[in-house]
Amino acid sequence: MNIDSMESNPEIGSMPGSPSHADAEVLAPIDPIALTRALVEIESTTYHEGEAGDFLESFLGNRGWAVEKTAVPQPAESGRSDHADPRWNVYAGPKTGKPDLVFSTHIDTVPPYIPFREDADFLYGRGVCDAKGIAAAQIAAAERLRAQGFSVGLLFVSGEERDSAGAKVANEQPKGSRFLINGEPTDNRLALASKGALRAVFTATGTMAHSAYPELGESAVHKLVEVMARVLALDLPIDEEIGPSTLNVGLIQGGRAPNVIADHAEAQVLIRLIGDSASTRAAIERCAEGLAEVNFTLEIPFVRLRAVEGFPTMIAKFTTDIPQLSNWGQPLLLGPGSIHVAHTPHEKLAKRELLEAIDLYVSLARQLLS
Repeated sequence: MNIDSMESNPEIGSMPGSPSHADAEVLAPIDPIALTRALVEIESTTYHEGEAGDFLESFLGNRGWAVEKTAVPQPAESGRSDHADPRWNVYAGPKTGKPDLVFSTHIDTVPPYIPFREDADFLYGRGVCDAKGIAAAQIAAAERLRAQGFSVGLLFVSGEERDSAGAKVANEQPKGSRFLINGEPTDNRLALASKGALRAVFTATGTMAHSAYPELGESAVHKLVEVMARVLALDLPIDEEIGPSTLNVGLIQGGRAPNVIADHAEAQVLIRLIGDSASTRAAIERCAEGLAEVNFTLEIPFVRLRAVEGFPTMIAKFTTDIPQLSNWGQPLLLGPGSIHVAHTPHEKLAKRELLEAIDLYVSLARQLLS
């Protein structure tokens, strides 16, 4: 879909013309379902967020927000350049003064891209619940709060699904907000905690030989298999309120052929943390001792969050950008949709839940700011 046609589409609720002509008091209310569709129809898997950022910059600017678009560098692993494939954070706030509260979520999605569709009850497609429907609900809620006289802002970041690159950039440019309401699929329940993440990469080396003469070689694969057996047998920390740490061996690769003693093997493991990582790191290192090297390539800390009277609660077993947005105010975590369908071919979001989220965001913000 053409960006120009989306930013002036009356079905979404935008208004043609330059930002200087936009007036929050006369603009038509946003249709969050149409806005979700417009966002999902822009493919923005991680490292390809540029077009989605351009759309949000134009859309919010035309609705009277003061908008800033900030570049997020491409990492070497993306194989892309900042010039050829730019990616952005987009901040929209009041034209004067600082926001008391900022809504935030991410504009990148996991692959593969899944086209948008809908029926009477649900929206389907990549990003409808993680997290473009959330972005649409936050925009609608922010506009309602702005019309009621509250000073609020919106922050949409790149790279959450990989390394929180956009959040790290945004944290260097805070706007002085007292509260940050981060959006992830929590079934419209307020999260009391969000698990952390620790990614470990194990590398084993050996000596190639003919498999008929294993005594002449040393198998890196055999070493790695032994390490993974130790890892899977670990007793990881448990918290009575939060639950257990969990571990997933997500990737194993190595070797040359079935009849060749392997000289190299690698595995990547992700642990969901429920507290400090020190004891888990030490246990992982003991598993690899004498057999493989281990490098910790990512750590996102465990976070405890606050309850608010009148809001049902949950524990988020996943990680978010919240630890990387520490300069944006006291964090809360809330959003429509189920994490169980995010990252799957069956991603969906109930229209009813999307509309309920707008009311919940407005109610939560009013309660925090009063």
